[in-house]
Amino acid sequence: MQITFDDLASGNMAQQEAKNRLEALKKEIAYHDRQYYVLDNPEISDYQYDGLMRELLAIEAQYPELLTADSPSQRVGGEALKQFESYTHRNPLLSLMNAYGTDDLREFHQRILNDLGTDTVEYAVEYKIDGLSIALYYENGVLQNGVTRGDGITGEDVTANVRTVKNIPLRLNIDLPVLEARGEVYLPKASFEKINAQREANGEPLFANCRNAAAGSIRQLDPKVTAGRDLRAFIYTLMHVEGANPAAHSDCTALLKEAGFTVMEPFISSDIDAICDYCMYWGEHRHDLPFDIDGMVIKINNLAQQEALGNRAKNPRWAIAYKFPPEQGITRIKEIVVQVGRTGAVTPVANLEPIFLAGSTISRATLHNADFIAEKGIKVGDFVVIQKAGEVIPEVVSVVADKRDGSETEFVFPDVCPECGAPLIRVEGEAAYRCSDTMTCPAQVREGIIHFASRDAMHIEGLGPAVIAQLLEHGLIANAADLYYLEKEKLLGLERMGQKSADNLLASIEASKQRGLAQVIFALGIRLVGQNVAKVLARNFDSIEALKQADTETLVAIDEVGPKIAESIADYFRDGRHDAFLQKLANAGVQMRQEAAETLQDGQENALFAGKTFVLTGTLPTLDRREASAMIEAAGGKTSGSVSKKTDYVLAGESAGSKLVKAQELGIAIIDEETFLQMLNG
Repeated sequence: MQITFDDLASGNMAQQEAKNRLEALKKEIAYHDRQYYVLDNPEISDYQYDGLMRELLAIEAQYPELLTADSPSQRVGGEALKQFESYTHRNPLLSLMNAYGTDDLREFHQRILNDLGTDTVEYAVEYKIDGLSIALYYENGVLQNGVTRGDGITGEDVTANVRTVKNIPLRLNIDLPVLEARGEVYLPKASFEKINAQREANGEPLFANCRNAAAGSIRQLDPKVTAGRDLRAFIYTLMHVEGANPAAHSDCTALLKEAGFTVMEPFISSDIDAICDYCMYWGEHRHDLPFDIDGMVIKINNLAQQEALGNRAKNPRWAIAYKFPPEQGITRIKEIVVQVGRTGAVTPVANLEPIFLAGSTISRATLHNADFIAEKGIKVGDFVVIQKAGEVIPEVVSVVADKRDGSETEFVFPDVCPECGAPLIRVEGEAAYRCSDTMTCPAQVREGIIHFASRDAMHIEGLGPAVIAQLLEHGLIANAADLYYLEKEKLLGLERMGQKSADNLLASIEASKQRGLAQVIFALGIRLVGQNVAKVLARNFDSIEALKQADTETLVAIDEVGPKIAESIADYFRDGRHDAFLQKLANAGVQMRQEAAETLQDGQENALFAGKTFVLTGTLPTLDRREASAMIEAAGGKTSGSVSKKTDYVLAGESAGSKLVKAQELGIAIIDEETFLQMLNG
């Protein structure tokens, strides 16, 4: 029976008819979702699909009592949440031991044979998806909870966001009383590129990689944001099921597939040589896939053997993750140029002969500073080994000296700024050369405005680098304070700036006036004053004017503010050229005062991390630094950018560097993300 919109509008539709039609629509839409998102085999056009959704939404609007959790309408995202509730997993979500080469895999295999007392064992090998681990709980076929891994024992209930992932079924295709599964939520590479392009246009920080984007998306408090991110999921473990009795991991995969999940078809083999070859093959061809993987997972296929081996405290004995090594390549340095940053630091950059590496074409790599070039012995024309640091940032590893033919030339660091011609200076004890013209250097002005408008500063949406470049080029602004005096009529003269875009930009600029003192301090771009120091200053001074009047002795007395930071702050306010800029902000109505300085937020004196200082270093498995810092501050703690004797904890992830070394030297407690989350949960 086809229900017309006239029927709905006139109320000429019995509730039972509506219920029957609604159930039919839910099944039909779920079928087409599976054809499109799981099987990649759409059978109807987008227009026809949208027609089905419109009809379903109309019925649910007419009969809200018929709305259920498994309705496709729940994928678009509901009301924003204030926070995520903690959720204790019914079965622990363990992590895997790592293998960093085929020797480690062979050692693992031999240990398995010895422990089982057998000559052969069958393995299932799958991609190790680089995303966010998630647990799904179904009762009577309907999705009840979607939960992040957390510390493996307790995670965050992100069900509202999980419902928006198109290939996670809201209702299973088969009747099962209970099903618990584990998988990985990820972002396809094509979707990642689109999101970053949009964030760049909006002047927002770019996601470093697909994993960070997926983790940030699934932990959005507003499900509508998650719904717009095109997340997908692979489900790879059947943790518990009632109503079925699989004997092997491959049986579990088949059952999950039948239930409606997207799964990875495992490579099944008892030949460790073949397994090693399979892992190495995908190490070389991983970028052929439309999603990111960072390794392979090898697990015993037989479930009875898995149970016999059991688990350690954190890892199963019957599985291991083969981690891919960083990819390296050799290319040639065509030239070395320098670029000027927001604080005037002049950074040398190598322009390379393009090389495809780790999924993208690399044509530039930072050389950090003059000392780095000298230490590596880098010359223009050199062949160099490059790799992506943390699979993200291109870096020069070493020079291939035996490829030199005598045509290479030494790089001479310039004496003057390439943007404005002002002399370059190098402060004693610092590695960087800096442009001495801090006020009118075009590069510093441009980068300073980009920083001022960035998300962590004044958060002016729609004001990306391209728009800022146009504003400067057309003479509409000379510095960040001029943003508050822009007129709509003049904005409309910019390329790709229509009525709506202009209105949205002006509204965001207006809203930024109320961001708060800490964000204003950070937005000023005072050298060495990062987000955390800006927050500390805002807690100790009730206005920009009070901060301006503080001498270095007063500043140094504040925890987190060392002599160099204090001198930098004092230098900024001593420079009378900043007075007009600050006055212009004040005249525009930018809020640069708060009612009272506070040492801790209300109610935090007895908070979990009250009085504790954390330093973050490296890449965390699921949290980005902004999230982790916010969690620390919400628990009454504070973060610092440097390790000292006053540091209580160093929260370290992958590729942790000198901060980790210094913490070890000082005997400071070093924790990983799992321990950190356990501390938060008491």
